[in-house]
Amino acid sequence: MSGRDPFCPSRRFGRGAALTLVFASVLVAGAATGSLPGGGRGTGSAESRPAAPVGHPEAVTRAAEEAMADGKSPLEAAERAVSRSGDRWAAVYSEGEYEEFADSLDGRYTGVGLEARRERDGRIEITKVQSGSPAAAAGIRAGDRLSSVDGSKVEGRPVTDVVSLLRGDATDAPAGTTVRLGLERGTRAWTETLRRARLSTDSVTVRRLADGVTVITVAAFTKGVGDTVRTAVREAPADAGIVLDLRGNSGGLVTEAVSTASVFLDGGLVATYDVDGEQRALHAEPGGDTARPLVALVDGGTMSAAELLTGALKDRGRAVVVGSRTFGKGSVQMPSRLPDGSVAELTVGHYRTPSGRSVDGQGVAPDLEADDGALERAETVLSGLGDTA
Repeated sequence: MSGRDPFCPSRRFGRGAALTLVFASVLVAGAATGSLPGGGRGTGSAESRPAAPVGHPEAVTRAAEEAMADGKSPLEAAERAVSRSGDRWAAVYSEGEYEEFADSLDGRYTGVGLEARRERDGRIEITKVQSGSPAAAAGIRAGDRLSSVDGSKVEGRPVTDVVSLLRGDATDAPAGTTVRLGLERGTRAWTETLRRARLSTDSVTVRRLADGVTVITVAAFTKGVGDTVRTAVREAPADAGIVLDLRGNSGGLVTEAVSTASVFLDGGLVATYDVDGEQRALHAEPGGDTARPLVALVDGGTMSAAELLTGALKDRGRAVVVGSRTFGKGSVQMPSRLPDGSVAELTVGHYRTPSGRSVDGQGVAPDLEADDGALERAETVLSGLGDTA
């Protein structure tokens, strides 16, 4: 299980909600429970997770209005109504949390620039330090262990809780506020006081393997990801394949997932979905690269919009999918503004892959199972695809 400080509203984690979707210009995205960008996995088997029910925004709005009329908290009333709805993907955000959400989808967040995971013994290990971040300036390195945040011991705690402490979610801490970290490196133990800052996420990273294969890793579908992937494909060697690494991708903007699909498809269907029973469709733009060998890497942390993309590439015969079954988050959430400015999200429908398969509660099964050594397996597959192209 791993995580980092973007994409982490604390209320959402407290209720066990996961990443939602964004359709058209409607902002409805979020953070995966215990499975943030960085390679974590969802819990439980996909087959055992039931599809999310379709919610009733009117009931939540009415509860908030009645609470306001009685001088009580509309947000708390909405949270109780959502809890009773049985909609496990539903969430209620304060106005500030929702604004932070919008920023995170633009690739911005408030934090210190750390990614971390919980080891089997419960210790919290730092897995990545973002370049130019407060953590990097303090000399913190990948492999260091985080023992406390503002005096609170973190060993054994869920990564999501640790991330929430780093961000200061409990107090809606803005950029410029400080956070004190207890750190360990080998036998050395020390503390660092960092000042939170507004940072930009690195949603796409590109690297070239020795055999010329280009690995494009998409951590989340924030604004501009589709264009970045398109540029990476154009700059890749013409005689080598592409690995699109979606492992640990918790989703994000569906528009960006469709834009990424357009890089590899020449138009056509990406997914269908329903909103309150009305059927709709998402289509790729024409002119994508349909000839270059392509492998998509996925795992149990591949969620939501990333599953939509995976399903499209698999069903359309455009990519060989390697890895393990994806998380199984295929429901559509839409926002409702509440009287006090807070926002409630409820499930209003579900999406399907081009072949008509439901993703919610099922996930997308890989063509080739692989866990350890998945990238090496992908290279092997690409060499075969190249020979027969």
